[in-house]
Amino acid sequence: MSRSREPLSTASAPSGSPIRALLLDMDGVLFHGSTPLPGAAAFLRRIARVPHLFVTNNPIRTPAQVATHLHAMGLGRPRDAQILTSAEATARWLHRERPRFHFYAVGAEGLHLALQQYGAVDRQRADFVVVGEGPGLDFDSLTTGINLILKRGARLVVTNPDTSVDDSHEGEHRVLPGGGALVAPFAAACGVSPVVIGKPEPGLYEMACERLGLDAADCVMVGDRPDTDIAGAHRVGMRAALVRTGRFRPGAAWPAGVPRPHWDVDDLPALERAWHGLLPDG
Repeated sequence: MSRSREPLSTASAPSGSPIRALLLDMDGVLFHGSTPLPGAAAFLRRIARVPHLFVTNNPIRTPAQVATHLHAMGLGRPRDAQILTSAEATARWLHRERPRFHFYAVGAEGLHLALQQYGAVDRQRADFVVVGEGPGLDFDSLTTGINLILKRGARLVVTNPDTSVDDSHEGEHRVLPGGGALVAPFAAACGVSPVVIGKPEPGLYEMACERLGLDAADCVMVGDRPDTDIAGAHRVGMRAALVRTGRFRPGAAWPAGVPRPHWDVDDLPALERAWHGLLPDG
């Protein structure tokens, strides 16, 4: 898969430097499905006065829907502007590449709504074929996308590279196909590599820093996946904290070739303790 953009810097601040802002992944960090994780509400209260954004590779929900989901779990209701999804980041990247672009999208409602803010649906002459998570992939959509790429020269774009993601259904854990798995048939049929927008590529981090008005070195990414959250932060020179409350569990061996985070803890209460003196008072 090709990168959306090269990182601006790889020099991050020392671990002991004050934390000016936070980027927070959500599923696996703050909650599992519809269940808040222990300590999540207290952690969010502690960082309430620290500038922060909720940053997710999940393109399925709109920012407003994400805010409602957090509120339903007792985790507050952030402003829509505090939430940056891979769908929104994809739409912004496409707009920068080609203002008033035409697109053909395969994925959930959140992706379609984000793209429609900047572009127009076009099954005949799309500039981009955009793939995201959620329902939508079938024989017809795959055929349409393939022909737009091969015959019309449309570029293949995917919101995020995760091959699988965790979910819960009727109280049971299950694994769903991620963006990386859903874009694979298009890439294989056309012999092209998709442009990737979400973590670990730099685009999502850089857009978050732009929104915060800060450099990457002033921010800390908090996530639960070494291969996306931590690796991506390292690429842009951002400090990173891993909480082992997602798929990557306490005691799991660190994956080869992935840079280590500045903090590696079992849960959010442990992270709050590790950050003693680094967060503003209040």
